[in-house]
Amino acid sequence: MLILASQSPRRRELLRREGVEFTVVVKDTAEVHDPTLSPQVLCALNAAAKAEAVAADHPQATVLGADTLVFIDGTPLGKPVDEADALRMLMLLQGRTHCVCTAVAVILPGGERRDFAEISHVTFRPLSEAAARRYMQLVNVMDKAGSYAIQEHGELIIEKIEGDYDNIVGLPVSRLLQELRR
Repeated sequence: MLILASQSPRRRELLRREGVEFTVVVKDTAEVHDPTLSPQVLCALNAAAKAEAVAADHPQATVLGADTLVFIDGTPLGKPVDEADALRMLMLLQGRTHCVCTAVAVILPGGERRDFAEISHVTFRPLSEAAARRYMQLVNVMDKAGSYAIQEHGELIIEKIEGDYDNIVGLPVSRLLQELRR
């Protein structure tokens, strides 16, 4: 049995697309917000905390925890706190390349843990404030790291990507499936 320790509808959609059967169990966990940590380390700490919290109650299951953050100039951008913060993030990203890091922690029955992190690069189109506000009207940016979703009207804001598209959405599925088959 696979348990997804995440509320993310995007992660659920990615797993369903691949035909993976799973259940969702989420426990409140405190997330680390330390900008001095590298993207891989920061996301890995949060992914592991989510997986460990659920695995403690389900030791016979395979538990999957994940965490995705956007990083620009070494600074992590999580979910915006309000619309002004969302606009600030979009304007910070406009016309520039940033990285998206997703870390995954898989805890197997018996407690063995397999961790990995993927990084993809995203280049935003130059955006006016009006274009950023239009995007915010089309997409619920409030529950998304960096205030955007590549899969939702991404053509309006994204110029190019380098790396795994699914990683940018929130779960590097190809790599995850490799780990689960091992």
